[in-house]
Amino acid sequence: MFDAQKVKDQCVQWIRDFFEQNGPGCHAVLGISGGKDSSVAAALCVEALGRDRVIGVLMPQGEQHDINMAYRLVDHLGIKRYEVNIKDAVDGILKNLPADLEITPQSRQNLPPRIRMATVYAVSQSCNGRVCNTCNLSEDWVGYSTRYGDSVGDFSPMSHLTVTEVKAIGHLLGLPAELVEKTPIDGLCGKSDEENLGFTYAELDVYIRTGVINDPEKKALIDRKHRQNLFKLELMPAFKPEI
Repeated sequence: MFDAQKVKDQCVQWIRDFFEQNGPGCHAVLGISGGKDSSVAAALCVEALGRDRVIGVLMPQGEQHDINMAYRLVDHLGIKRYEVNIKDAVDGILKNLPADLEITPQSRQNLPPRIRMATVYAVSQSCNGRVCNTCNLSEDWVGYSTRYGDSVGDFSPMSHLTVTEVKAIGHLLGLPAELVEKTPIDGLCGKSDEENLGFTYAELDVYIRTGVINDPEKKALIDRKHRQNLFKLELMPAFKPEI
């Protein structure tokens, strides 16, 4: 059985150790969406480092219908925040791409998260910071992240925790339930994660931890997504000459 208290305490100590070795006195800087992942990651950093050393970066693209959730989180934790609207940056790149280049839907969907990560790093490097990755094991398992977007960071407290486990830690940390249980939306095409994936996180999490899933079609879908997206978790292939 998952021991949320034990794992939370271990993770908090791991964050402290990371900063002791990789930037004593530095800030933890992370993008804040108002969803469970950024909420739990921020709360873990606050417990590890104190609220004065955690900075949230809110990055709407024009109007964000649920930005009040991001405000709710930073106010609840009492952390410093910066808000940077990325709409002009995204529109500027799309506008200046060659006219004869057919921009694919995937390109349009993945550009904003890459702009957001560049923005988080711009804030971090201006605030003596280290960027906190907010991905979890479940999303990483099936490639549900944008390469060089939300998939990167300087340290990752939750990449070995499933969605179910992240939520358990979120409740333990005393986060508002509406943040921990907020229906995850990918922020790219407007659908929920589970609508896009074709299975629930509950099913995925059980399969990851036990290997058990009752629906053979969903098992095949998860396995295929896992195989296809392993490259996102690996270092970039590099040629090494025989010298």
